[in-house]
Amino acid sequence: MRRCIELAKMGMGYVAPNPMVGSVIVHNNKIIGEGYHKKYGEAHAEVNAINSVINKSLLTESTIYVTLEPCAHFGKTPPCADLIIKHKIPNIVIGMKDPFAKVNGLGIEKLKNAGCSVKVGILENECKILNKPFITFHEKQRPYIILKWAQTLDGFIDKERDKNSKQLPNWITDEVCRAMVHKWRAESQGIMAGPNTIITDNPKLNVRSWKGNQPIRLIIDRYLRLPQELHIFDKSQETWVFNTKKDDKNDNLYHIKISENGFIEKIFSYLHTKNIQSVFVEGGGLIHQTLINSDLWDEARIFTGNVSFKNGVKAPKINGEVITTKKINTNNLTIIHK
Repeated sequence: MRRCIELAKMGMGYVAPNPMVGSVIVHNNKIIGEGYHKKYGEAHAEVNAINSVINKSLLTESTIYVTLEPCAHFGKTPPCADLIIKHKIPNIVIGMKDPFAKVNGLGIEKLKNAGCSVKVGILENECKILNKPFITFHEKQRPYIILKWAQTLDGFIDKERDKNSKQLPNWITDEVCRAMVHKWRAESQGIMAGPNTIITDNPKLNVRSWKGNQPIRLIIDRYLRLPQELHIFDKSQETWVFNTKKDDKNDNLYHIKISENGFIEKIFSYLHTKNIQSVFVEGGGLIHQTLINSDLWDEARIFTGNVSFKNGVKAPKINGEVITTKKINTNNLTIIHK
């Protein structure tokens, strides 16, 4: 199962809104097949694992391990449970049950009804950690929300700046940390920023220092006050602007009207309807604190750089469980879960 988890992680950033899934097939204590879900809309892990087995006759005496319950419904691909039954694989070991309503135990039931031996809950916690966004999406009916910011040793995220004058960002961390941020962007379906950050930093909100998919830019511009010459309006990647004024589409630039009452909550409800499973929130401090105060967050990734500003914009205040802390050059990274 640990090998299944390793394989599943290879699909990170490419399979959403599907979960990351890995599968291993064992015959007489020897691995004879491996597979993982490589890309959304393509073959699932079990299909790739079965296809990788050279001598298919061994499948009738084998055990298939899979991180997530095999699907029992027709989606982009046929049901994996049916394929396992077709090849008469007698033993199935599953990491966790699928919370998706169209599966949620039906795959396990189908396999048992076909006479298969099914074990569920092997390294279950590790399998749940693997697919936290997928689970949150289905259980909480909203995307998995990751907050990211960099703060100074004395607790500031920026110096005080004039929004009306062009100024370069006040970097707190180094290029290694920034490359890591681009990796995180590539792993997320959407990247969110508020108007203050957009105006002061004029960010591109894309993936440049890492290889991967470009996330959808999710911009909060409640009253449509952002200047059109900003990078986010360059149509270089899909961009959704959430506002209270209009619905509009111009190429890959979308204006999405959200009512004023419960504005932030309704944005995430809308994202759920569009199958956006994960959102990476880059700033600024106001949107971060708003999400924290509204209990709309799941994870925070906080860099602390080896620099002090003495005054400026205070870092958000957050309480949660510190999962890990690590040193990255002269910076510290703290990961907090709610």
